[in-house]
Amino acid sequence: MKIQEKEKNRKQLQIICIDDLVPQDHLLRMADKAINWTFIYELVQGKYFNSMDRPGINPVALIKIPFIQYSVPGNRFI
Repeated sequence: MKIQEKEKNRKQLQIICIDDLVPQDHLLRMADKAINWTFIYELVQGKYFNSMDRPGINPVALIKIPFIQYSVPGNRFI
């Protein structure tokens, strides 16, 4: 019986919103509201090549990654 119950549970979908998982007073939300990230595009303007087939990684995302890693206590929480 338990095997059948596990199979039934696997077929269920749950739709969640990531914004609902992060509290409104979280450090990352406050930093995102306080910092205007557009200056990063000006800093790296001449560093990215547009002639390649593959686009580069968004520089704002590269700067935000350490902020996100700061709030994660360990790999098991990812």
